[in-house]
Amino acid sequence: MEWTDFLGNYYGTPTPEPPPGADVVLEIELHGAQQVRALHPDAVVVFVMPPSREEQQRRLRARGDPEDKVAMRLKKAEEEEPIGLALADHVIINDEIDRAVSEMQSVIKSYQ
Repeated sequence: MEWTDFLGNYYGTPTPEPPPGADVVLEIELHGAQQVRALHPDAVVVFVMPPSREEQQRRLRARGDPEDKVAMRLKKAEEEEPIGLALADHVIINDEIDRAVSEMQSVIKSYQ
């Protein structure tokens, strides 16, 4: 369905075959979302973003990413954020996990 080279690693999603009447939820990066939107113009795109670049940096370091990868991810985020915001039907700020999950659930329910 979609694939991309993200910072030297390949990621992709095979074309799913959901049961009739079922929806598919994908956790993908921006390039993949653009591909899915091109294939399925009615796809709902939810852009999940960190509360700040500083918090994103803290999270990347906390999970053990090496400094060069942290720098590359932050640069990529700066480049992609305006595109993601323009593509998105909904934007969720991932500042507090329970609230962000609740907001995502609300978005999904609004399309049922």
